[in-house]
Amino acid sequence: MRFLPLFPTLALALSACTGHVASGGRNDLVNVPPQNYKSDILAMLHVYLRDPTQIRDAAAAEPTLQSIGTTRRYVVCLRFNAKKSNGEYTGLKQYAAIFVAGRLDQMVEAKPEECAKAEYQPFPEAEKLTR
Repeated sequence: MRFLPLFPTLALALSACTGHVASGGRNDLVNVPPQNYKSDILAMLHVYLRDPTQIRDAAAAEPTLQSIGTTRRYVVCLRFNAKKSNGEYTGLKQYAAIFVAGRLDQMVEAKPEECAKAEYQPFPEAEKLTR
């Protein structure tokens, strides 16, 4: 009978733990702000672009938590003018760099509404890329 007072305390402690997980603990791990987002993006540009040299008018916004489909992810909006394989420029385009668990997961051409409110800052590191 001495152990009965411990049951309510133990039950309360366990319910607090399960309540945290049920309130989105998994999303807390997936949606951590990216720390090295610029270097991750620069590495992706080497893979994403046929010719990552001589990018013009590069700009990036700070990471923001946005709805992507039915989930929320950190997104960095980018815009730049890259070269085609024939050496001509494509024109200024917007891209969304999508992060999962603080790491760059994918980069896609942004829909107009995804980056409409982005506050762009110059991204000169992208303009200095080499092969």
